[in-house]
Amino acid sequence: MRVTQEPLLRKFWYCVMPMSALADKPVGMKLLGEPIVLWKDQNGDPRAVKDRCLHRTAKLSLGTVEGGNIVCPYHGWAFDGTGACVKVPQDVVEKPHPFGVPGYRCVERYNHVWVALEEPVSDIPEIPEFGAAGYRQVIEFCDDWNCAPLRILENAFDNAHFAFVHKGSFGDSDPIPPPFTLEDTPDGFIMRTEVPVRNPEGMRDAIGMTSERTVRRTANRFFTPFFRAGKITYPNGLENILCTAATPMDEARTRFVQWVIRNDTEELVPSAKVIAFDKLVSEEDRLILESTDENVPLDASEGRELHMVCDRPGMMMRKKIREWLRPRPERSDAA
Repeated sequence: MRVTQEPLLRKFWYCVMPMSALADKPVGMKLLGEPIVLWKDQNGDPRAVKDRCLHRTAKLSLGTVEGGNIVCPYHGWAFDGTGACVKVPQDVVEKPHPFGVPGYRCVERYNHVWVALEEPVSDIPEIPEFGAAGYRQVIEFCDDWNCAPLRILENAFDNAHFAFVHKGSFGDSDPIPPPFTLEDTPDGFIMRTEVPVRNPEGMRDAIGMTSERTVRRTANRFFTPFFRAGKITYPNGLENILCTAATPMDEARTRFVQWVIRNDTEELVPSAKVIAFDKLVSEEDRLILESTDENVPLDASEGRELHMVCDRPGMMMRKKIREWLRPRPERSDAA
């Protein structure tokens, strides 16, 4: 699967950055190979348009924000949040009406910015614990990784790598993962299991437990194509919900955006300790995932990868994405 060559991927919502990353200046990035620029309008709402002025293709992300509009740094042309050109300081030889640059759907959800390049075929994933009484959010990180988004999501459901990739943090020495169940959902699936793990010092600080070992009871939910909300419940009653967005920037780069929702308090466990441990774990994953091939085969018949029994979540993930991107033609009942 080449993400920039799958047109239907443009019809999903993608989490691109925390709202805190949008200050007074515009921010440029790529989404599915498309250059986009983001900024906040007069109401403080996020906006996104193509990062190319229609005059001489200068990057709008190098410009400024004035009156809620983005202003090109080259000749001062201004565009609103829909992409419409609202100001041209000079005379234009031929001025169609209306004219502007492509604008994209852009909203704030979970204190993050979400963008869809075309009319979405599904909603932004629902996380019921967000904003609920007794829960808080810890915004962790927004990093660009040199790998495919599907590699990140499959890894989030792969318990067989703990003993190897995470032996420097929480990984147990047993290379065989415990049994799990898979529950199909309309937009993905839920994987449930209980995993014995070590509880080293950094993890003790992050979960508020002092025992040398513990058990993670997980309900890990996958949302097609590249998002997961993974609830981990510990014996002390802590619920730690990892919300991970793997946002495809281009063929070789993915934006890894993550926050957690927890049923504890800042006084009990400071956010800095939660972030520090999860950063350690993610960097262990990153070292390996950035060595993988970005062209992930969606169909097992391609034969480029072998699979283990415990790879079922990843295989189901690929099947879900394949069904969205390459639906079978409707069967004709005509005689």
